[in-house]
Amino acid sequence: MEQIASNFPIEWVRGQFPALKRTYNGKPVVYFDGPGGSQFVLGAINAVADYMTRGAANLHGNFPTSRETEALIAKAREDILTLFNARDSAVAFGPNASTMMFHTGRALARSWNAGDEILLTELEHHSNIDSWRTAAEDKNVTVKYIPVNTKTLTLELEALPQLITPKTRLVAVGMASNCIGTITDVKAVSAQAKKVGALVAVDAVHAIPHLYVDMEELGIDMLFSSAYKFFAAHVGMAVIRKELFERLHVYKVAPAPDYIPDRLEIGTQNHEGIPAISAAIRFIAELGTGATLKEQIIGGYKAIEEYENELAETIRREMKEINGITLYQADYSVPKTPTIAFRAEGILPRDFCTRMCEEHSVFIAGGDFYAKTLAEKLDIRKSGSFIRAGMAPYNTREEVQRFLDGVRNIMY
Repeated sequence: MEQIASNFPIEWVRGQFPALKRTYNGKPVVYFDGPGGSQFVLGAINAVADYMTRGAANLHGNFPTSRETEALIAKAREDILTLFNARDSAVAFGPNASTMMFHTGRALARSWNAGDEILLTELEHHSNIDSWRTAAEDKNVTVKYIPVNTKTLTLELEALPQLITPKTRLVAVGMASNCIGTITDVKAVSAQAKKVGALVAVDAVHAIPHLYVDMEELGIDMLFSSAYKFFAAHVGMAVIRKELFERLHVYKVAPAPDYIPDRLEIGTQNHEGIPAISAAIRFIAELGTGATLKEQIIGGYKAIEEYENELAETIRREMKEINGITLYQADYSVPKTPTIAFRAEGILPRDFCTRMCEEHSVFIAGGDFYAKTLAEKLDIRKSGSFIRAGMAPYNTREEVQRFLDGVRNIMY
């Protein structure tokens, strides 16, 4: 597949997503709600159906369906390690990233002591705040925050040398804001954390549909993601450095395996959903080239980034010219996902979204999207927080124009 925005194989991509055939109020649906969950790629749908039709089973059985289930799970783990360049890590599955953060937070906190510190941020989805914060409070551990600058809509990383101290045990940061799209310099955060031996946990849920996340390059110890955000199924994952994983004293059922990664997996997993992850990763890889799966994945992300960013920049540029629209975006020098947060003067976010849906068949969402602290810092939470539109690789330039025409129609 060619990998430049002007040559992006959009027709082939759209052919991989059956949901794009849906209509509403007589018009083709425009799915600009990707940050809340992507549509499912055909390969993932087929993987779920194939597992269900060939015969399901639980693990550790001495019969084919059990062995096949174990093999599919092992393959998904291997593919995820390649996706994140995490060869020295292990992958545990669960219902979603939020659940995996809470499980991991409780386990990690068992090694914390009163007077220790953890560092969170004001830009996060609250899964990457409250999972660690509540565990810290249980152990009388001090919780600090990297401030968000409400003018630049970035984290004040220059404060890191003062915030990270020899008492810091954990720094938890998002790779990208699910609300405003700001991509954080995780490598800079990690470098400062490593100076004092602190662990680095990264929420990659919003980032992974849009950009390559290299755990080794970025110095990440724990990474959390959810497959339904990148074209697969409702499965969460924790990717944890093996040496750390072996030390985690997790809360678990006594007879359950105590080896990694199974020790973090509470109860029977979503066996039909896990093979869909491998299919979604193959979809990304098919957009790239190379001799190895890793090279193909990197190339696929390059193609996705260039194409999505072109769509997003068109929206940002034209929305700046629409009277009554306020954009919440970092400036051009700050990398961003193709996620557009805005407000419309005189119209509540949910009302605006309803009109876009009913009048234009464009699906966008309103709210704080669990970025509660950010919405409060911007003083907009009590009035409905944000309107959010997010691109995915299956969206088109024509859909961008339908969205912009709908915004203009509502505002004028």
